[in-house]
Amino acid sequence: MAFPVPITSALHDALTFWLPLACAGCGDPDVFLCDGCRGDLTPRPSRQERDPGLSVVCGLPFEGVPARVIRAFKEEGRTALARDLAPALAAALAVSAPPGARVTTVPSSRAAFRRRGYRPVEMLVRRAGRRPERLLRLRRAPGDQRGLGDRARRENVRDVFAVRAVVSGPVVVVDDVVTTGATLAEAVRALRAAGVADVRAVALAHTPRRRSLGGEWEVIGT
Repeated sequence: MAFPVPITSALHDALTFWLPLACAGCGDPDVFLCDGCRGDLTPRPSRQERDPGLSVVCGLPFEGVPARVIRAFKEEGRTALARDLAPALAAALAVSAPPGARVTTVPSSRAAFRRRGYRPVEMLVRRAGRRPERLLRLRRAPGDQRGLGDRARRENVRDVFAVRAVVSGPVVVVDDVVTTGATLAEAVRALRAAGVADVRAVALAHTPRRRSLGGEWEVIGT
């Protein structure tokens, strides 16, 4: 039986309240998120060049404490963490979103929604003070992007999105974490193909870009 999203979110928060607490960022006991880890979520907006021709404004680097908190929010049902992550997304939106822009999100698959009971990116957008609109839908469920190279990621999401209706004015597409940018690039392409001239891309966090050096990996910038 699937519960409505507000009920599911309330159940997650209730479980978080009653079960033993540990900081989502460092694991310290008896605290939901310690002051030190909360400080590590201070917004650090940056512009990332990812998939060819795609510029993404991001609020945080996806590493260390921010990465652990985002995983706890997305995969452990700790929805109250949206309050602490939202300022970083709000900062990225403030940099990227022109006045009057409509804000949409990369759609979650049905399987992901059934597993979590909520849509993490929509929740973050609302916490960031914006109203998300579902301007995109999935034509099909893409495969898992983890472990795929750049070209395989692009092929995996090719033509995966469709626009629900004709859209006018600027649009900002939001995702949670950008790695190669293939998913966001495909969402932007779908909107532009539908006639939207001004499409921007925003993400809560970005993974540091890496390159292979003799079988090892080196961070080459954020």
